[in-house]
Amino acid sequence: METKSLIIDIATTLFQKKGFIGVGLNEILKTCNISKGSFYHHFPNGKEELLIACLQSLDEVITKDMEDMFDQYPTTQEATKVMIEKLIDKFEVEGTITGYTFSSIVSEMGSLSEPVRNACSLLYTKIQGIYSNKLMEDGYREETANSIALTMTAAIEGGIMLCLTNQSSDPLKTISQVLSKY
Repeated sequence: METKSLIIDIATTLFQKKGFIGVGLNEILKTCNISKGSFYHHFPNGKEELLIACLQSLDEVITKDMEDMFDQYPTTQEATKVMIEKLIDKFEVEGTITGYTFSSIVSEMGSLSEPVRNACSLLYTKIQGIYSNKLMEDGYREETANSIALTMTAAIEGGIMLCLTNQSSDPLKTISQVLSKY
């Protein structure tokens, strides 16, 4: 694996588990087994540039996974149910949901850095777009689909955070039941 990709992969996991502020540059260097010079060769503007690269990487992974899932099922209801079940299974097996959320990074950095906030906003917009497009395929008008998509995004992201803080998959199970009624 290329050094830059290795740094992004490892840092993404560290940021999701410990937050941006909770992960120091030395921890990244040690975990990646690289020198400070190698780090700055790939990320000359430092840790925040790395964070943006991590968010862009998450963007690609999350949106591709969601698009594939939503293409496999005929309705938003079915696709959402399967997606949430996947999140629940991941949480129950691993005790966390890294790789599928970036909320912890957003809450910590989104208001502090405009480039980070913009990267997060783009990902949320893409997620809402996936939901909205599927809802329009289900027959909802664009305005209604956009409103429901916003609600779905907020509910699922909030559910992930509640699962992590409560150490229980119950919040996502409840959200799945409620969303399945729509």
